[in-house]
Amino acid sequence: MTSHSVWIVGNSRSGKTTRLVDHFCRWLQIENHNFELFYTKKARKKSDNSISKPLVLKQTEPGVLVLAANDDNRRELSDKIVTKTLGKYPIRAKTPLGFLQDEVILFWPLLIELLHLKAQFPVRLRPETEQELATKLWREQLDAEILRRAGVNEYRLVRRILDLLQLAAYSGTPCEGIAEVLQKGLEEDGINLEPEFLASLLLDWRNWCLERGLLTYGIITELYSQHLLSDRHYQERLTQRYQAILADDVDDYPGVARQLCETLLEHGAVGAFTYNPDGAVRWGLGADPNYLEGLSKYCRLETLFAPAQESLAEQLATPMVEFITQPMVMLELPATVQSIQTTSRAELLRTTAEVIGKAIKSGQIQPEEIAIIAPGLDAIARYTITEILTKQNIPVESLNDQRPLISSPMIRALLTMLALVYPGLGRLVDRDAVAEMLVVLSRRQEAEEVLNTQHGLNAPLPLTALSTHIDPVRAGLIADYCFVPHPDRPNLLPVTSFERWDRIGYAATTAYTQILQWIEKQRSQQEQRLIPSPISLLYLAIQDFLCKDTNPPYDQMAALRELLETAQHYWEIDTRLREGAGGRRQEVGGIESSTQHSSLSTPLAEFIQLLRRGTITANPYPLRPIGLSKKAVTLATIFQYRSSRRSHRWHFWLDAGSPLWAKGGAATLFGAPLFLQDRLGQPWTAEDEKNTEQERLRRILADLLSRVSEKVYLCHSDLAVNGQEQLGPLLPLVHTCVSVISKVA
Repeated sequence: MTSHSVWIVGNSRSGKTTRLVDHFCRWLQIENHNFELFYTKKARKKSDNSISKPLVLKQTEPGVLVLAANDDNRRELSDKIVTKTLGKYPIRAKTPLGFLQDEVILFWPLLIELLHLKAQFPVRLRPETEQELATKLWREQLDAEILRRAGVNEYRLVRRILDLLQLAAYSGTPCEGIAEVLQKGLEEDGINLEPEFLASLLLDWRNWCLERGLLTYGIITELYSQHLLSDRHYQERLTQRYQAILADDVDDYPGVARQLCETLLEHGAVGAFTYNPDGAVRWGLGADPNYLEGLSKYCRLETLFAPAQESLAEQLATPMVEFITQPMVMLELPATVQSIQTTSRAELLRTTAEVIGKAIKSGQIQPEEIAIIAPGLDAIARYTITEILTKQNIPVESLNDQRPLISSPMIRALLTMLALVYPGLGRLVDRDAVAEMLVVLSRRQEAEEVLNTQHGLNAPLPLTALSTHIDPVRAGLIADYCFVPHPDRPNLLPVTSFERWDRIGYAATTAYTQILQWIEKQRSQQEQRLIPSPISLLYLAIQDFLCKDTNPPYDQMAALRELLETAQHYWEIDTRLREGAGGRRQEVGGIESSTQHSSLSTPLAEFIQLLRRGTITANPYPLRPIGLSKKAVTLATIFQYRSSRRSHRWHFWLDAGSPLWAKGGAATLFGAPLFLQDRLGQPWTAEDEKNTEQERLRRILADLLSRVSEKVYLCHSDLAVNGQEQLGPLLPLVHTCVSVISKVA
């Protein structure tokens, strides 16, 4: 009997997602908006045997589970389904990990019963908080000798160990089985530490978190795969809630997602899945495309072919890969592939931006039709390209630009303000920080409104472009003469304590006096315990200084929102650690804060230092502004661009000679290949690495060429940013195609 479920295979941009939504509508028998069939329950034509009966979607009936690889794709897929069905039918759209997290929290009472846990509501740890607490828990065991053997610093070693727990959970391997997998797979020991030692650290960490009701992504996944999904009561509830599952881009899902899908399919649910052979963007981050492909045995196969017009991927992907891997093969690239070659990278960045600017000004192309893609984007490249194009009134959008929160002047100013209000934080304040705080908090709101009108509401405005009552020079003078350092109570004196305070001017003096009075008022209220928490003080400062009678641009507002979300999360965890300890924080790896006087200042000091280390980035929910997409040139890394599933008319492949094109880089976790189901625990050899790099390069070329419709520029400089010669795998292609820009000496 032909299965009702369908397995849709196709390359990038072949229409897989659209076909997925069409199948959902066909199940509802409302294809082409033919709602009469759904309401009258008339039989379809005999030729249409895609499903024996329509899905019945009502509040009293099981719903539909919709999965997507990441949150941006989830929103887009959900929007498509709601638009096609006019929003009449209940669906639940989640990412695989988002679904697991919701299920673990929803069925937490069942887990308490199964694992005999303390009855308390679970709290999820953010990755940066997970890193901080694990470091404290393991600090005594990760001594100098261990770090020397590992060959990495403490931060990176802790991150690697935590990643092992996450990878094991994604593959369905219990924490107790990690030592065995590492024992088999780490013959050429890449970390120089005993697998039993690493596994014991992870077991201690997992048990420590469960005792306190703290959840990480790895622990959530393990709880779901090892305990919930195998429980008979949970399986009954799961199959009662969902009668269908739609999963887009399953090649990017972790192995545990297959277990979930199989459970639903085996209990009668109908499914539709899309699979891209050239996808696997998240390979190395827990995705297991080969294992997920096993879901196809439950489905009938449907292959999508490219449109009649041959795409660049069909023309060039295979010849390019053969030319790179077998240099003896002759290749003649068409005029659609050109190169920009310079000697230095600085010249390459400038030349690339100039070529883009000339093309846009001449009317050949619009900014939103251009993408600049690189294997890795450093701050210099982002700044240079953005600066040159912005000066030509060409906006640039950096995809998922995860700059540390501390890089924002507003965030630094707010942290300095906290250190001046709360006691015991004087060592975290210096004169430069005070001067910057005075400039930021004295912003002239009416001038900002004029600048926003001139530049656009969402355009980022540099701090120097904003008119402030206290300029940097006056702020420096005030900080030099009115700031009194002190380890416990740093203080700001009245402006009159400065002998020549008349040089400050009326506007700056008035603004400084207002800031001083505000800080003194908050100090007084803090001493009287009238401020519930530092979060309340942050809200008040943002309201009184940064958002008074105006709305900052989107990027600045996103940073402020992320600061508040991070602070709220941090104090939620701190409260949980102090529960049951009589107001004292529970001991974490031998470290505890105990005195009543420092009950706020010590966690607050740790919070400020955590931000200053740059481990938290500004990506609050939602990650994008509401409304139409920005008409701007897209700037992204390969991973970011492929994850976003975008396409453009023109591509500029930056640093085409870089060796990073074949490397996983930051998009590959330590030990990831050891937890793939088809080679679980097998050693990872140099030959495996070579084959993986060739396969990764093939997928990247095929995927990127499928996402460009007209022209590709290979942008290459002989020397990298560190001055070394670039000899990456794409270099033969650069020398083969026509150069539009000659080398600059």
